[in-house]
Amino acid sequence: MDRATRTGQTGSMTKGYAMGNVPDFPMTDNATGLSADMLSASSVSNGLVWAIACQPGQKPERLTDEQIARALEGYPPDEPATWVWLHYDIVHTASRAHIQAIPCLPEEVRLALGSTDRGTNVEAEGDIVYGALPGFDDAMSEDDKNLSAWRFAVLPTLLITTRRQPVPALGVIYRAMQRASFDSPAEVVDHTLLEFADTVRRNIAMLDDQLDRAEDLLLTLDQHTDFGRISGLIGRVRRRSTELRRVISPVDRIFHNEDLELPEWAEDDIRDRSQRQIHAALDDLLALQDRARSLQDELASGQAEETNRRLYTVSIVTTLMLPATFVTGFFGMNTGGMFLAAGSLGTVEAGGICFVFMMITWMLLKIMKLL
Repeated sequence: MDRATRTGQTGSMTKGYAMGNVPDFPMTDNATGLSADMLSASSVSNGLVWAIACQPGQKPERLTDEQIARALEGYPPDEPATWVWLHYDIVHTASRAHIQAIPCLPEEVRLALGSTDRGTNVEAEGDIVYGALPGFDDAMSEDDKNLSAWRFAVLPTLLITTRRQPVPALGVIYRAMQRASFDSPAEVVDHTLLEFADTVRRNIAMLDDQLDRAEDLLLTLDQHTDFGRISGLIGRVRRRSTELRRVISPVDRIFHNEDLELPEWAEDDIRDRSQRQIHAALDDLLALQDRARSLQDELASGQAEETNRRLYTVSIVTTLMLPATFVTGFFGMNTGGMFLAAGSLGTVEAGGICFVFMMITWMLLKIMKLL
């Protein structure tokens, strides 16, 4: 039965998806009055964080469980230019089981939405674009966020997203929709990627500040310079930038993959703008890594210079003491007829000889320009 026929048969159901303005916090509706096919041990809202209907020029509106069930069965919105966004938390097994039972999606798409793998990929099958993209979770502080993944399946009138940890970028887009409407679900994916790229750039800016501090310390290099602190700053920057690059590089490769053929309605929103922003963030990250490596080389050079300076000082002292060592060794021989042994000032005279030889050595070093 085609989609238009199914829509005609359900004409007596509630018109459209408008049920009330969406607040800035998740919905917690309970399932009531749903068909037996859509009911499970829990509700159709099992794991649901929010469910909204969006229309250009209007604020998003909350869906009831009945309307959520219709959307999951593949019915298009009755209102023109309206599309639906369903966002799920799949941390629990029951939530993943609910995702696996969505009737309007092919099996491979359902498996992708319920997956717990952190890999990054984007696939297209007919009019459906689905995959997994990176994001930051809220587990860490602003300057050291953990990386996670969120999954999506997008059709012309339906967007389903899933995640295991809260992804701030999705929350930012959700709140932004209260102020400005999005024309299509593909724009949500695009803006979420743009928010992720902006977060990466903010991370890069903070890492760049740390490199500035390390560079300032290197430029004021003296005998009191703490090389351990500088090494720690550069090490943290290189470690974090490597983590970010491992996440961004696969996304950049995905959007540059010529074999990825997105539907025409999603090509401009998902590929073009996101590709430019992700690639720009990757370029900034590569520049940061190059700068960190340059500072690491400069640090190694500074450490080698400091080591050489200390060895030079030790060598000079050792050289100056060499004649005195010879003299004291000579006078330390327990042999008969040792001169200066009979006089009362023998020790003073031997010390004077040591000093004279040290001065001669010092003058030779100066003449040879070794000092």
